[in-house]
Amino acid sequence: MSQVSQNKTIETIEPVGKRVLIRKDEDKKTTKGGIQLPGNIEIPTITGRVVAVSAQISRDDDYPIRQYDRVLFNPKNTVPVDFEGDNRLFVVPIEDVVAVFRREKD
Repeated sequence: MSQVSQNKTIETIEPVGKRVLIRKDEDKKTTKGGIQLPGNIEIPTITGRVVAVSAQISRDDDYPIRQYDRVLFNPKNTVPVDFEGDNRLFVVPIEDVVAVFRREKD
């Protein structure tokens, strides 16, 4: 927890164990082909950005996941975090992160 002016505090979230905190990407309302999806159909979005990594994961070279990485994850075992109004933060077990998006450098 860090302090800001006028004795207000900013609350932060740090995952514990073999977990990461992910902000999921926006739900898609239109397909790549341009078809508009009805509002009552929910297609789970399983990509997002890593917001925080537990200390255990950051020390383990077997897990090449870092803060700000874009990842693909299985939402089945995620734990939603009621921290923001839009509820897009999830604590995800590292086993449910199935891929990390990387850009090749020239």
